[in-house]
Amino acid sequence: MPRIVHALLALAALGASVPAAATNNYPVILVHGFLGFGPDTFEHSGFNYWGGYGDIASHMQVYRGPRTVFAAVVGPVSSNWDRAADLYAQIKGGCVDYGAAHVRRYGTPGQQQTPAGKCWAADPKNNPQDYPLALYPAWDARHPIHLVGHSQGGTTIRALVELLEHGSPEDEGGHTLFAGGKTGWVRSVTTISAPHNGTTYADAVMSIAPPLRTPLHEALQHRWAQWELSPDGARGFNLWARTSPHVFYYSVGTVATEAGSWCCNGTDRVVAPVQAVSNQYPRRDMIPVFKATAGEWIVPSSFQQGLGGYTQAAPRRVRVDSEWFANDGVVNTVSMRAPAGHPVRDYDGRSVKGSWNFLGNYKGYDHFDILNWPNQGPSANPLYERVSDIIFGL
Repeated sequence: MPRIVHALLALAALGASVPAAATNNYPVILVHGFLGFGPDTFEHSGFNYWGGYGDIASHMQVYRGPRTVFAAVVGPVSSNWDRAADLYAQIKGGCVDYGAAHVRRYGTPGQQQTPAGKCWAADPKNNPQDYPLALYPAWDARHPIHLVGHSQGGTTIRALVELLEHGSPEDEGGHTLFAGGKTGWVRSVTTISAPHNGTTYADAVMSIAPPLRTPLHEALQHRWAQWELSPDGARGFNLWARTSPHVFYYSVGTVATEAGSWCCNGTDRVVAPVQAVSNQYPRRDMIPVFKATAGEWIVPSSFQQGLGGYTQAAPRRVRVDSEWFANDGVVNTVSMRAPAGHPVRDYDGRSVKGSWNFLGNYKGYDHFDILNWPNQGPSANPLYERVSDIIFGL
């Protein structure tokens, strides 16, 4: 066989073994969920929100890389709007502004429109206040980003996209975030275990002792609804935070419960020895702290329904039925697929802009398994590799 033929065959074999070049290499911003934290919060312990004692951001950086991947930090107990404002300033640079009208109407007592200490420098050569550096000051329509959010990080991202493109109709004081018109700044949004339609954790767990009404209990319930994390709060949020026709959306579900059975279904029989086939119960490999509330009843109570058995059909409220029973210990799996009333489809290898492309439910992964927090079970790295392949191929 001629030498040139050997060379061509070898070149073809090499090409088949090497992944195709990425279509884009836009930066990725990871956004944590409720009660989440940034990469430097537990710096000395080596524990990351994204990865536990590993580092998902670093893994994504080198997977078919190099890539640019940042882990952002936003308010751990803030509303989606406030967290979106945090995120905007941290990526683009400048100081956080929560909006004048928004703070007057929805702000917590004493909340400042422009809090001190929440600024990032866009230009390292002009930083007399020694602010931390912004993640990606070049961010605009010509330099878009990919956003990946876990839990409330997913709904935070949706609030940011809404504000970028449509701004606020109220007088928010002139900050650029609220002006709107920033179409094309976000190439893709990926949400993981996100409560798009809320979670029944608020009703099932926070109402464990309904007669014990306290100011703190009432305040928490009010804030939970305002944070758009309850089904009723999420319904209003979904009307405001639209699915943009200019963005590629992807969603991932997690489920760590099983349907009830008299035996052999992989659930924790110590927590749930007696089971009904119509309800859901925590798997043995669920992180232990969630097992008491994930099943039909809150353990050790036999009078309060857990996520796996909670229903309600009160007038003017979001109806909760058996479709909500499957969960990952914190969020109902049905809520993770897409916001109710928004376009959604099962991902078939083809990405559709302006619709939620559902990547499926990852069975056996609870709310923090999917972040590789220490627990028995497989690594979540293949999910982030899959997401990388998709978004960098757009």
